[in-house]
Amino acid sequence: MQFLLSGNNNLSGKFPYWLRNSSKLVFLDLGVNKFYGTLPAWIGELVNLRFLQLNHNMFMGDIPVNITKLVLLQHFSLASNNISGSIPSSLSKLTAMTIEHPPRLDPQWYSFDGDTNTEILSVVMKQQELKYGTFAANEMVGVDLSLNHLTGGIPDDICSLNGLLNLNLSWNHLTGKIPVKIGDMKSLESLDLSRNNLFGEIPTTLSDLTFLSSFDLSYNNLEGTIPTGRQLDTIYNENPSVYSGNIGLCGPPLEKSCPGNDAPEHPNQQQGSENGYNTVLFFYFGLTAGFVTGLWVVFCALLFHRAWRNAISDSSTSYMIMCTCLLLLLGKV
Repeated sequence: MQFLLSGNNNLSGKFPYWLRNSSKLVFLDLGVNKFYGTLPAWIGELVNLRFLQLNHNMFMGDIPVNITKLVLLQHFSLASNNISGSIPSSLSKLTAMTIEHPPRLDPQWYSFDGDTNTEILSVVMKQQELKYGTFAANEMVGVDLSLNHLTGGIPDDICSLNGLLNLNLSWNHLTGKIPVKIGDMKSLESLDLSRNNLFGEIPTTLSDLTFLSSFDLSYNNLEGTIPTGRQLDTIYNENPSVYSGNIGLCGPPLEKSCPGNDAPEHPNQQQGSENGYNTVLFFYFGLTAGFVTGLWVVFCALLFHRAWRNAISDSSTSYMIMCTCLLLLLGKV
């Protein structure tokens, strides 16, 4: 048996043990059922598997490390289960998810009644469910581990899967930083890391993903300046919520500016401000000096000239003296 398409039923029970003898199995779809229990370690013995759909069940436990022995695996979905633990770090062994992948199957080889448009693969990509026929499915390369309870960080080895078109790790409990080499995943068209506990800065290499048409980093703990790039700016314009829920992010295209990024004053403006400040300071200094000097002149005149002291009682004379003091004061200023 090479194909088992049993998705969208009410099947239940543990992972079928009798599949262990199906070493020639190429396409296994048990998605959207009621299977439960843990995934068996012997799943790594199904060495011819290329498509593995186990989404929307009740599987629990860790992702078996032996799954990285499936070197022909090009599409793997465990979305919407109860999977816990960490993402296997040896993902680089999944060479069918790289650009230097093993030869793809001839779509005619697994067409149904000669029809290559029969829908056999359903993928949540670019925030929508896409269905692929046998011909298009052969070119679909993706990993979907969303809506689980995965912990730990995103392994750096995942960046070696440069043939991935779709990577969805959203709605988990992943921590740590986004791998710096994420820009090596040149084929990515859809990237969803939202609803996790990722922190740190967004790698600038994200702007190297020129085929990216959908991404979501919302509701994490990311901080710092947002990378710029034509592709990223276009996606943001179409969906401004891609950075929502990260209070530490700043800079364009967000309205929040980054600390220390205020535009410096122009040198001429700065020099003009300093000159203005010096002028005002000189004015107040001259005003104070003139006022003190004027008071001393009047005081000395009254002290040494008896006639002035006698005349101080005369109101008209007092008025003249005040005017004289004012003129002296203005003269000093």
